[in-house]
Amino acid sequence: MSWSKELEELALRRDLAQRMGGEEKVARHRSKGRLPVRERIEKLVDPGSFHEIGDLAGSAQYDANGRLVDFTPSNFLTGRARIDARPVVLAADDFTVRGGANDGAVGDKLLASEIMARDLQLPLVRLVDGTGGGGSVKNIELKGHTLLPKLRMWPAMTQNLATVPVVSMALGSVAGLGAARVTTSHYSVMINDTSQMFIAGPPVVARIGQNLEKNELGGSAIHTRNGVCDDEVATEEEAFLRVRRFLSYLPRSVHELPPRTEPRAPATNDFSWLRDVVPKDNRSVYKMRPVVNAVVDADSFMEIGARWGRALITGLARIQGHPVVLVASDPYYYGGAWDKQAAEKFVRMLDLAEIFHLPVVNFVDVPGFQIGLAAEKEGAMRYGVRALTAVAQSTVPWCSFIVRKAFGVAAGGHQSDGRYNFRYAWPSAQWGSLPVEGGLEVAYKSEIESAEDRDAKLAEIEQRVRSLTSPYRSAEAFVIENVIDPAHTRALLEEFISISAPLLKPGPRAFGYRP
Repeated sequence: MSWSKELEELALRRDLAQRMGGEEKVARHRSKGRLPVRERIEKLVDPGSFHEIGDLAGSAQYDANGRLVDFTPSNFLTGRARIDARPVVLAADDFTVRGGANDGAVGDKLLASEIMARDLQLPLVRLVDGTGGGGSVKNIELKGHTLLPKLRMWPAMTQNLATVPVVSMALGSVAGLGAARVTTSHYSVMINDTSQMFIAGPPVVARIGQNLEKNELGGSAIHTRNGVCDDEVATEEEAFLRVRRFLSYLPRSVHELPPRTEPRAPATNDFSWLRDVVPKDNRSVYKMRPVVNAVVDADSFMEIGARWGRALITGLARIQGHPVVLVASDPYYYGGAWDKQAAEKFVRMLDLAEIFHLPVVNFVDVPGFQIGLAAEKEGAMRYGVRALTAVAQSTVPWCSFIVRKAFGVAAGGHQSDGRYNFRYAWPSAQWGSLPVEGGLEVAYKSEIESAEDRDAKLAEIEQRVRSLTSPYRSAEAFVIENVIDPAHTRALLEEFISISAPLLKPGPRAFGYRP
């Protein structure tokens, strides 16, 4: 007895699965500047490392004798692969089969991919290109009934956020559950002009009187500026590079520590220029990114979410090869004051640090929460309080440098007072309950109003009060532990990481990640 016939059928089925939606649909897909799903996987993972699970799932056609005539594969691919020699789980939509909508075994395979990542404790990379939800309205007629939405995969997706790195790429027009899957990630990326994300797409939105093109409704210019998606890039290949880089900073699960790479020296050994970064005029702005890039390992800073919550610069970096979460104020936007978006962005980065055992480095120039009617209407205080609570819940080591302003409740989030933190002030630092220029007229109202020359009295009081705001005065009272020469910042970071890295412990946290 031979099993050659069965093995031939197995080979045939696998060959048919490789066709995806067929030559015509694959060609149409390419004509829109998008790669077929199997080519995407080849470009993303280490060569030859993809081990597909469920490649025989799909819809088959048989003749009268029960022989296979044709086969359309499921439009959802999953399996294991390696990225930079480290194992991952892949979950990839095939738009060439029914536009990535629910088809055949796709529902079970999607759930299987989430469970695989969770139970094997492997990072999950989603290549999203379709709805991935309940599929077309045609299913009503095909099934003879409607389906009650049940998100069977959501418990596993939520567990994954608290267990393994989850990365998603929106690689086409992604709607409904597909858009939700992109957003439910530790890091997400869109392709400029090629990918869009919608709660509902243009044809549905047109029914409420809004006639919009895809990019007008949900392009990357919208969602990378409102925080729904972290980053946008020009090509799919660039997205793959971003994903590989992001994963390089993180452990494969919470049960491991972040991987240390070969230490790299900073881009320069001359830090003397840091002494002149902050202008004497505290109303003048300066560029924080050069500071950040100078004091971490050369070329190691990966900024995340550059286009939203712009009062904060956030990302991942390395210090002597050790990964850290880095947060820094950007005085070019609202002077560094926190609005709703900045607070949300801060929480997401602190959650990432906490879940995956990453020390936090914080460069502070915060004049407070944003003020005014717009800030009050958007509930800036509510989101700010969430951020301060995330700081209090943090258990990983922190190192904070107060570069310039630290005022009000928002500045209190520069570290948690519940435990020891590394904290340093540059000579340019200034702090208090309110900025001097904003609080004088309230605190000294009667003295100013009774003066013959109101402006002269205000200037006199300001000069008197400012003479007491030197960080050295605070250092005398041990309000600040150390005032440092800015040129010593890198050396202090090296000490911080050498002391704190051995303290990191693997394991799950008491709370999960808040997407």
